[in-house]
Amino acid sequence: MSRHRRRRPMDPRLDPEMLAFNRMMEERATALPPIRLELPFDRPRALTEALNAPLSAGGPALAVGEDRWLPVRGRRIQCRVHLPAGPGPHPVLLYLHGGGWVWNSIDTHDRLMREYAAAACCAVIGPDYALSPEAVFPQALEECEGVLRWVAAEGAAWGLDAARIVVGGDSAGANLAMGVALSLRDGGVPVPLRGLLLNYGVFDSRLDRPSYHAFATGYGLTEERMGFYWNAYAPRPADRLNPLAAPLRAKLAGLPPCLLHIAELDILADENHAMAEALRAAGVALEAQLFPGTVHGFLRALGHVGAADRSVVAAGAWLRARFGEG
Repeated sequence: MSRHRRRRPMDPRLDPEMLAFNRMMEERATALPPIRLELPFDRPRALTEALNAPLSAGGPALAVGEDRWLPVRGRRIQCRVHLPAGPGPHPVLLYLHGGGWVWNSIDTHDRLMREYAAAACCAVIGPDYALSPEAVFPQALEECEGVLRWVAAEGAAWGLDAARIVVGGDSAGANLAMGVALSLRDGGVPVPLRGLLLNYGVFDSRLDRPSYHAFATGYGLTEERMGFYWNAYAPRPADRLNPLAAPLRAKLAGLPPCLLHIAELDILADENHAMAEALRAAGVALEAQLFPGTVHGFLRALGHVGAADRSVVAAGAWLRARFGEG
């Protein structure tokens, strides 16, 4: 399986800035070898990093921006730590990067994390969790929960406020954020969360919703890629039915308030709309917003696409409200 470098069709629904960004990225990709969905995965991962990491340039500077390591589940996990000015204690956004559970990193998502930290005047912690296919479900989930539990128990040493924590993520990161929240709710020693920030998440292992067919190719994330991602992350079919892997299959009552941002022209759009309906039906407080003309992953286009910037502004206001309550 491989990525074919053909120009996407001119869908009239595409936001003009989104279209220009897509074409810019396609042009940049021509300078790199094709990214093939095949094992071993180190080279595809390195090529994806080379394409996406430069997008983290620019954006706000924080008082602290550095990497620290935490002992979690038998290994030292690298965490990107962004702290605003002032002595703290700072409210915390634990942000889990997207990338199909198989690629991207705290480097590709560094600008997004800094933008959230500046918009909400909060600390942002980004763990570099173990990637698939080398690590399969539930390792990444357990590592992210382990980092969160460390922050809740020991974060005061970093100037963090354990009473004001939100977990967030995009795409596979939103999947992990939801899985962490469900695990915390049911895990015996819960960590109280102020909210969940969910950007165009992977919420189910079904690959047959109408948006899968409508946007199967030509819009960035493809049906082929989603099949590869699920096979890499949850190679055991039974795991794809586990609510911690496919949270649309979970009982959602009792989750903290959620902010859900949805890309319109996204293979995952229908499962995001379904998640919104399921959260409301479960009595979970929800703010959902659709971003017309955008494709999956539009938040990597900060500074290029106004919808990405508006998403961060809206999330910053929501985070400030969540951190200010109680």
